[in-house]
Amino acid sequence: MYDGKKVIVGLVVFLAFALFPVWYNLAAGTSGYMPELKKPEGYTKCVESTPYMRAFHMDLLNQWRDEFVRESDRYHSAPDGTRYWKSLSGTCMKCHANKDTFCDRCHNYVGVTPYCWDCHVQPQGVK
Repeated sequence: MYDGKKVIVGLVVFLAFALFPVWYNLAAGTSGYMPELKKPEGYTKCVESTPYMRAFHMDLLNQWRDEFVRESDRYHSAPDGTRYWKSLSGTCMKCHANKDTFCDRCHNYVGVTPYCWDCHVQPQGVK
């Protein structure tokens, strides 16, 4: 191997850059940080279980949108048999009214910008 030293130096430099975010978070003490969300005031139950909503709320909202708009299916039946109106602002935002402290905390943490507010009226927080 004629360029063995260059290859090894290149790999070390690559690994240093690739692993920099991990080292930075470990040094800053933020590697285990995850935003905490409190249950909304007046909370009784959600349309699905909490673990399901944490993992798949966007899938559920997309499904609701497609069924509501394209198939005129207006109600969601929860696993316990309760029926909910398929509406972000009419159902979800009744409990999760403060977008800044509920939605934005997790979305900013994972670095996503949802497009919900392109069509829906953005809530101004708890009034």
